[in-house]
Amino acid sequence: MLACLAVALMGVRLATWTPLTDTMRTILGVAVGASFTPAIVGRMGDMVASLALVPLFLLVCGALGYPYLRRIAGFDAPTAFYSAMPGGLQDMLLFGEEAGGDPRAMSLLHATRVLMIVTILPLALWLYWGIDLSQPPGAGAADLPWQELTVMAVAGILGWRLARAVGMFGASILGPMILTAALTLAGVIQHRPPAEAIQAAQFFIGMVVGVKYTGITLAEVRRILLVGLGHAAILGAVAAVFAEAALGFGLAPPLDAILAFAPGGQAEMAVIAIVAGADVAYVITHHVLRIVVVIVGAPLVFRWLKVTRPR
Repeated sequence: MLACLAVALMGVRLATWTPLTDTMRTILGVAVGASFTPAIVGRMGDMVASLALVPLFLLVCGALGYPYLRRIAGFDAPTAFYSAMPGGLQDMLLFGEEAGGDPRAMSLLHATRVLMIVTILPLALWLYWGIDLSQPPGAGAADLPWQELTVMAVAGILGWRLARAVGMFGASILGPMILTAALTLAGVIQHRPPAEAIQAAQFFIGMVVGVKYTGITLAEVRRILLVGLGHAAILGAVAAVFAEAALGFGLAPPLDAILAFAPGGQAEMAVIAIVAGADVAYVITHHVLRIVVVIVGAPLVFRWLKVTRPR
């Protein structure tokens, strides 16, 4: 990630290959779905109070992020609003562009948010909590039955295709996740994808974050990148407060609470949760809810703000 960022900032033109990145996200979807074991699902009721914090978390993020980007950074209203929402990059770009925002600025601001979170968070987990992030994220391919590996591959591809066919957001992750979770609960799948597959996903998805800075100019570095660092710091502080609240109310252990409210990308947070040994089902359920609430609520709130602002 950091190497691609450095090369992009030097002016080298980089690009991602969508079929490859979607395949890597599909692997993560299967890995997350395999975490929904009967024991985990039996504890879903315990997550309700924690999940109820997610809409409030988003409200606070918007209430602090929008004025910062609008008044202090000087972005126009659509760009500031949809950059302040910690949702999915593609969805926020689509909504923001339709509202008249600057897609380049929004893309760089969201990329900076993800970059900061996935750079600082693993360091904090390692240095402050002493979590070993160098351990293999599961068994090797040679240690897993080939029949189960075949089922995982089919579940990943089929789940991705079906989710894309119905227009589901995040189809490359959520489709495989849902189908794999069903097969896991049925007892067909009993392992996560092999460590080699998860490490490959980690490698390629890391590069995608850095590649997003391709074509950035010095003017954009001064204006957008620095502003994005400030916005990422605001969101990180809000996430820390809500993670502390979840911890204080006894809703989750420290590692799970931190990862559940960290405003990174869905794929990146899945990778960190798997590698850190967190409760992946708990973490990803919170991030899926965050994306759903933003996608559904952000356009409605933006229209309401446009109506009431002249008054």
